[in-house]
Amino acid sequence: MNRTTMSYMVAAIVSFAALGALTMQPTFAMAQSQLTPQFTNTASTGATDPTSSTNPTSSTDSSASTTTNPACGQVVSGTVTLTSNLQCAGDGLIVGADHTIINLNGYKLMGPGKDSSKVGIMVPATDDVQVTGPGAITGFQAGVLMTGAHHVNVNTLIAQDNQIAMFMTGTKDTTITENILKGNTIGIAAHSASAIDAETNILTGNALAGITMVNSFGSTLAMNTIAGSQNGIFLDPQSHDNVVDSNTALKNVQDVNNANSLPANINHNDFKNNLCTTSTPSGLCKGT
Repeated sequence: MNRTTMSYMVAAIVSFAALGALTMQPTFAMAQSQLTPQFTNTASTGATDPTSSTNPTSSTDSSASTTTNPACGQVVSGTVTLTSNLQCAGDGLIVGADHTIINLNGYKLMGPGKDSSKVGIMVPATDDVQVTGPGAITGFQAGVLMTGAHHVNVNTLIAQDNQIAMFMTGTKDTTITENILKGNTIGIAAHSASAIDAETNILTGNALAGITMVNSFGSTLAMNTIAGSQNGIFLDPQSHDNVVDSNTALKNVQDVNNANSLPANINHNDFKNNLCTTSTPSGLCKGT
């Protein structure tokens, strides 16, 4: 990858991070205002009479509530399970409380297109959130957008044809495992994030990068399979104290890239046991 393309990618991630912060702040305020006993997890048509026997939520404890068949743009909490595909003209689902579990349950969450400004699943400043498959997220600017959230677990999803499949900004302790991310512009992106554990994901055909980290630290990228990108794994100069271990990164223009040839000991990143053929600086691939 040439430096112009690389600079574009980093600039894009920074701008997406800024846009995410602007988007998530009013969204989180909206979520807080909607998470009252009367309006928590209502049906897609809007508020439901809380005294009605058909109201799906009778508990005032959002972490104990259950929602099935949520609507596009709905603020959700508790246990949320899709029972059909969702085709959204705007955003998909918005997490509004700690301890939320979203189960795609084998269905698809589809957006208006990767060039839109819409997000499949928004996880604002919340704690202990799970987004789990099987299921697919496709056609959004960001498939899963996590901003300022802690202890988020995203697993066993297919994220395809998004600008960024999974995007973290200002997060801590995020786990991303056993996902298939294909045909996105970027598979996994982190901006000012820490303690990411991204393991055993398959990333193919993500145009600019499989995994890229900007100003992120203390994370582990391990046992991922990455192919068909300009950069398989890219860490910028401000990303430090990360472990990149036992990944298979092949058939990328640059399989592994530490800050465009910055020696790994400068930003204290540990590259080991990675099966790859091209790296910058050289020597980051196993046996080279």
